Amino acid sequence: MTFDVTSIPEQLTLEISLSSQTRELPAFSTSVARWRGRVNQMCLDAFLPWLTEEEIPNAIWTQTAALPSFWEFVNGTAIASEEIRLVLIPTTAIDTAELRVPQEWVDIPDWVADYYIAVQVNPNAGWATIWGYTTHRQLKTKGVYDASDRAYSLDENDLIKDINALWISRQLCPEEVLRHSIAPLPTLPLAQADNLLKRLGNSEIVFPRLAIPFELWGALLAHGGWRQRLYEQRQGLSEQWSIQEWLQAGVSNLAQQLGWEITRLQLAPRGVRSRETNESSVYLSRQLTIASQAYELRVFLRGNLENNVWRVELRNKNPDAMIPAGFKLRLLTEDLQHFVNNEDTATEAMPQLYIDVELEPGEGLVWEVEPTPNEYDREILRF
Repeated sequence: MTFDVTSIPEQLTLEISLSSQTRELPAFSTSVARWRGRVNQMCLDAFLPWLTEEEIPNAIWTQTAALPSFWEFVNGTAIASEEIRLVLIPTTAIDTAELRVPQEWVDIPDWVADYYIAVQVNPNAGWATIWGYTTHRQLKTKGVYDASDRAYSLDENDLIKDINALWISRQLCPEEVLRHSIAPLPTLPLAQADNLLKRLGNSEIVFPRLAIPFELWGALLAHGGWRQRLYEQRQGLSEQWSIQEWLQAGVSNLAQQLGWEITRLQLAPRGVRSRETNESSVYLSRQLTIASQAYELRVFLRGNLENNVWRVELRNKNPDAMIPAGFKLRLLTEDLQHFVNNEDTATEAMPQLYIDVELEPGEGLVWEVEPTPNEYDREILRF
């Protein structure tokens, strides 16, 4: 897995496999974004096997299908476990005099990491070298902010060169403060978000992250559903998240990649009453992993399509198992507002959690589950 191409012994160098170098990339709106996606994918492919084999077997990263919606806009990839959160920052530059971290990874609260790992990637030679790392606190206190490209830079002399020191410091100083305080981002009203999405969805804007004030950009990008929608618009894709279209024409390719599918219930034997007499025989489902257990999120119509009444339901994947006490299922409006009866909580072990909602045609909802599922990213389901 590792081999030496450098005279600095403490720097870890990893091989980029041939399959990673020749991997077919998803769509990107510009050549700049396409190259950024390629470099980040190779960096992740090289680093992740080493990390899971040597240090964090339970490392979690963004679903492969969702990664392009990050790399379309910003350099870097987040990896997390229950203990720490890392962000890989790759570069193909020969000169590694400084680490440059896009502001999004430093100042968007949900994106902030404990550690930022600098990776030099050589796509042609097929290797990636970990040449240093730092903490969020170090970036905010010692880093220099460059407003021209919205990045924090840190001199190479302020980086810790040996990646193995990270794990040692975690063992010796588990209480070390790794993150610095940051300001919250504003809440975007739906109308304002729609206007920004329409404007920035034009692929002729090569650097959308620099086109509006960071506070607005950060708030837009922090919402996984809006970030995904912006990515789709810049690829010229039509609506990918219409529940009614999924039921009529099949789940969109993009949603399938993120785990959504159509399931048909087996009809009950004649004379046997269904648990729900008006429950649809067809539902949309998404598999979730929560605390190492498999669960299923279901969405199905209640009654006639014209009434637009839907049920969102959480079940244990094992039909004989229950939803543990303390679990929550929650629905929010597209701009993340609560509404009446938008949450169901398991006060004791229960067979399922569910929420019934009557919606206006085209209305969007965001689902949430507590505890948070692995690889969770907000999605806007449009009804």
